[in-house]
Amino acid sequence: MTSFFRTKVIKIVPAIVLSLSLLLAGCNSPKSNDDLKSPVPNTSGQDSGQADSSSAPATPTPTLIPTPTIDVQSVKPNEAGKIMVVMFHNFVESFTPTSYDNGEYTTTFSEFEKLLQSLYDNGYRLISMSDYLNNNISVPAGCIPMIFTFDDGTAGQFNLVEENGTLKANKKSAVGIMEEFYKKHPDFGLKGTFYVNLGNSTFEGKGTLQERLKYLVDKGFEIGNHTYTHINLKNTTSAEKIQEEIGKNQKTIAELIPGYKMTTFSLPYGLPSKDLQNYVIKGVYDGVEYEHAAIMEVGWDPAHSPVSKDFNPLSTHRVRASGINPVECDLAWWIKNLSRGEQYVSDGNPDTITVPAGKEDKIDKDKLKDKELIVY
Repeated sequence: MTSFFRTKVIKIVPAIVLSLSLLLAGCNSPKSNDDLKSPVPNTSGQDSGQADSSSAPATPTPTLIPTPTIDVQSVKPNEAGKIMVVMFHNFVESFTPTSYDNGEYTTTFSEFEKLLQSLYDNGYRLISMSDYLNNNISVPAGCIPMIFTFDDGTAGQFNLVEENGTLKANKKSAVGIMEEFYKKHPDFGLKGTFYVNLGNSTFEGKGTLQERLKYLVDKGFEIGNHTYTHINLKNTTSAEKIQEEIGKNQKTIAELIPGYKMTTFSLPYGLPSKDLQNYVIKGVYDGVEYEHAAIMEVGWDPAHSPVSKDFNPLSTHRVRASGINPVECDLAWWIKNLSRGEQYVSDGNPDTITVPAGKEDKIDKDKLKDKELIVY
C-alpha cells in the first residue's frame, strides 16, 4: 500500500548543533526547573510587529525568527521511549488498613501533593490521552510526558463544593490539588482522563451530575467510558449486555453534555471472552453508536511511544499509582527502576521525532504522518 506520509530522516552531526540552545531546554536538568516557562502563544489575533496601515505608507518586512535547536548530546531526546500512563483509583484524607482493603489502590491527599512535586522536579509533564494517541506531544525539550487516568469516578478524585454561591473543585480532592499545583507550576500541565460509571454514584458532592462533568470538560480534562455500572466483563456472556453497559454510558453523557463522545475505554476487571472482545471496541445500544480509539488495561508497565512499531492503542498498558501499601511494578517502583534513557524524552518540537542512533529501527514510519524523523 502506498504511503502518503512523510518519512524524511535527518541525520544530525552533533558538533554543529547550537549549544546556546541549552537555555531553551527547560527539562534538561530535571532537578532545576525553577526558571522553566512554557512558550506563550500570541492569542490577540494580531502580529505585534505589524504596523497600522492607516499611518504607515509601506508594509514593513517581517522579521523571521529561526526555530531554536537543542544540544542533543546534552538533552538526549528519545521519542521512541516508554510513556507512563498512570492509573489512579481512591483518594482519602487518612486511611486505616483492613482485612479486605490494604490500601494498594488508595492514596492520601498529602501523598498526592508530594507526588506532583516529585514528578515536576524530575522533569515529568502531563499530556492528555488524546494528544498521546494522536502523536501530538508537546512538552519542553528534556521533559518526559506522563498521562494521568482515574478509574471509577470517586469523590476523592473530584467533587464540587459551594463557595460564595459558586461551585468549585474541592481542594481536598485530586482535581483540587492539581488545580492548586497548576497555579504555581502551569508548565506541569492540568490534564487527565476520568473513566466513569454514570449508572453509579459519580463524583458525589455538590451540583448535579451534569454540572460535575461539565466542570471537568471545561477545565480540559477528558471523560472516558468504564461501563454504566462497572460490570465484570469477564463474567459477561452476552453481546447485548456488553453493548448496553458501554452504549448506555455513552448515551447518558451525550444527554448531559450534548455532542460529547467518550472515545477511550478502561476495562473493569478485564476483557470478556475472545468472541465478545470486539463489542468492547465498538457497538450500538438504543440507536447510539460507540467506538473506542484506545482500551486501557489494568496497570503493570509503561506504554509505548505513539510512533513505536509496538504501539497498539487497543491494548494500552498502564502503571498502577503507588498506594498506601506499595507493591512491585507500581509508579514508585517504575520511577526507581526505569532509566531516563528508556523513557520518552522530548526534543521540544512537536513537529519532529528525535531519537538516538540505533533507535530508528523502533519507529513505524507510517505513524510519523507529517513529522520528520531526526536521528543523532
